[in-house]
Amino acid sequence: MFRFAVKRNIRCNSALDQKSGTMINGQACGCVADFRYGLCRMSFNGCEVIAVHNALVWLGIPQKLADIAAYMERFRMLMGFFGCSPFKIGKALSHFGADYTKTKNPTQSSAYVVSFWTKRRFLSSIHTVFCVKTDAGTEVYNSSNRCTDVRIYEDIQQYIGKKKPIAVYALKNRNKDNTA
Repeated sequence: MFRFAVKRNIRCNSALDQKSGTMINGQACGCVADFRYGLCRMSFNGCEVIAVHNALVWLGIPQKLADIAAYMERFRMLMGFFGCSPFKIGKALSHFGADYTKTKNPTQSSAYVVSFWTKRRFLSSIHTVFCVKTDAGTEVYNSSNRCTDVRIYEDIQQYIGKKKPIAVYALKNRNKDNTA
């Protein structure tokens, strides 16, 4: 039965228009909210897919959101109801040509994908975002469902609080021609 949902998701997502070279913020806004992942719409569970998309755009190797979602369907948790396994994000980054290092400390990286518990460990949801350090602070992409702007925080701890990250993927080798 679930294979039907995966095929439906691929068909539905392929029909939607998402420019592959633009960063995504606000997963519950615009056409991104209508994309599907697992049993749900991406507005509910697509943050890992969106974080990978944003990382690839920043690296200068943009991919279609539909293609990233189709690949990441194999890493869904509880039929995608809980999104993607944060421990498999590196496989998706590698698949699409990103060079990364898995680390425990995001403060040592200029750009990274980070997954964390939104409230209490195992009693709340997980959120995954793409972050870039700049002179102004840490830019957080897709910081929340309805936030359509990049949010800038002093550092990642100001955004996630005292929570320990679940998984951090530090990106390497940004395409110097990319101005995203």
